[in-house]
Amino acid sequence: MSRYWSKVVQGLTPYVPGEQPKLPNLIKLNTNESPYGPSRRVLDALRAEIGESLRLYPDPASDKLREAIAKRYGVTPAQVFVGNGSDEVLAHVFLGLLKHDKPVLFPDITYSFYPVYCGLYDIPYEPVPLNRAFEIVVDDYLRPNGGIIFPNPNAPTGRFVPVADIDRLLRANTGSVVVIDEAYVDFGGESVVPLVQRHPQLLVTHTLSKSRALAGLRVGYAIGHPDLIEALNRVKDSFNSYPLDRFAQAGAAAAIEDDAYFQAMCSKVIVTKKKLVQELQALGFDVLPSAANFLFARVPGRDGGEIAAKLRDRSIIVRHFRKPVRIAEFMRITVGTDEQCAGLLEALREILKPA
Repeated sequence: MSRYWSKVVQGLTPYVPGEQPKLPNLIKLNTNESPYGPSRRVLDALRAEIGESLRLYPDPASDKLREAIAKRYGVTPAQVFVGNGSDEVLAHVFLGLLKHDKPVLFPDITYSFYPVYCGLYDIPYEPVPLNRAFEIVVDDYLRPNGGIIFPNPNAPTGRFVPVADIDRLLRANTGSVVVIDEAYVDFGGESVVPLVQRHPQLLVTHTLSKSRALAGLRVGYAIGHPDLIEALNRVKDSFNSYPLDRFAQAGAAAAIEDDAYFQAMCSKVIVTKKKLVQELQALGFDVLPSAANFLFARVPGRDGGEIAAKLRDRSIIVRHFRKPVRIAEFMRITVGTDEQCAGLLEALREILKPA
């Protein structure tokens, strides 16, 4: 049936999401979900939505949720945009703010959805190589561009760019939008949201899938100058005026408001991450410094795909990226519970044991 496809579809190379396997006794450490469930306030909010009101459309503007986000960050609701997961938010960003004649700049090793968006919307782009330590160097982005985007911490490396460096980038790059994708910032980084008040070209995106334990609800948001938010709303309302259902809006607002639970869960992940780094290093792993809820790690001289496959045989799933070649030794390992990490380490000791 491909003869009926449009030229756009024929030329697409779609994003490949992390595996969601159905294996018995699975230890799932491949998609950076929270190892802990959402707060009780979230569950109560979801239960409260069950009723006659489900026959009505949800609020197209998600006012209650945007107000909760605005209060959390000290901005106005006019500076907040919400969407069906940060992937949808980013899709609107690429079309509404990054589609220009000059190329978009993003790292050569980063979130692999970025080039997919460029292919979908016919946006020129130029990958900017990470340095030998797998770091983003902001000076490399000080050149003509149609926009700049990168995760901070970067994915899949986990490395963090200091806020002062991003501020310097913004002061030097005033002619195009700079998008900082903070999907993982809550696990050891520092948000640049305060900079949006000084830099009208800055847009910061977040997801509730990681630190808020709501991957199943699909909620993301962006914070920036009202002019940038208006561009995203124009795209949204030309695509889908009701991206968030009643459950997503209610659950997300409750998650944002329950700051104590959020802080406690992030702290637990950070403590487990520190222990996991030490244990992996004791097994001979090189582990990149990570401000995220995952680790990018390798055993020098060993193929990461081979180790990942042997882990899978033991019902432990981690993420391996075959390309580019220089990260073929690495695996991206989500920080799970202490028990899950203990199971991972036990399996790795068996796999790496000398023959």
